[in-house]
Amino acid sequence: LRHSGHVIALDIPWEDDQLAEITMSVVDAFEGEDGYIRMIVTRGDGPLGIDPAPCSSPRLIVIASDLEMVNHAARGEGVRLITAATRRLPPDGLDPRIKSLNYLNHILARIEANRAGADEAVLLNAQGRVAEGTADNLFVVRDGRLLTPPVIDGALPGITRALVLQLAGEMGIEACEQSLAPYDLYTADECFLTGTGAELIPVRDIDGRAMKTCPGPVFQCCNQAFRQAIRRHCGGETR
Repeated sequence: LRHSGHVIALDIPWEDDQLAEITMSVVDAFEGEDGYIRMIVTRGDGPLGIDPAPCSSPRLIVIASDLEMVNHAARGEGVRLITAATRRLPPDGLDPRIKSLNYLNHILARIEANRAGADEAVLLNAQGRVAEGTADNLFVVRDGRLLTPPVIDGALPGITRALVLQLAGEMGIEACEQSLAPYDLYTADECFLTGTGAELIPVRDIDGRAMKTCPGPVFQCCNQAFRQAIRRHCGGETR
């Protein structure tokens, strides 16, 4: 949050302990057993227009809500992907390391997935390399190696993505960033998605081409390790 705010010249005046206290108060007020927390900082009130200079002071919004990005059946059977015609914005236009709610690029790709009857869309960058999904990172398994697109290709440096790379290394699974083409997706042994809200989701086909295994053994190892990590750090289980 602070890194992204600094890059886009957005002041975040709250200290970490203040943010934690506010967030916990929202969690305490949340009535659900399992939910999703989103912290948003805006530039504050200002007149109509795109110039942020007149905005008075930053505003903090913390949301707690139910979130089920994928139904339980899809988590077991896997999701269907398409490759979107919409291309990922290049890093020199909008750096993917900036975590913001500027989702129009991804929304257009998601509309394509909806119209095609798919569960999710894969965005390619201007060079035709795989970047990410509309709300998640992507992993493939090829010859026992776990691969995910690098940030330089347009992938968001997701929290769950980083954790999966860490857990895979701890389990002795060779895992690294590597540029991928659609060919690499079609010929992969396994494919799965990761995200804070999505967690880990297996993929069963891409552009009508069935994966060799779904859910595959590497996915199952990573998913089990992920859930164990959640229990260790949070003292509970996610859905």
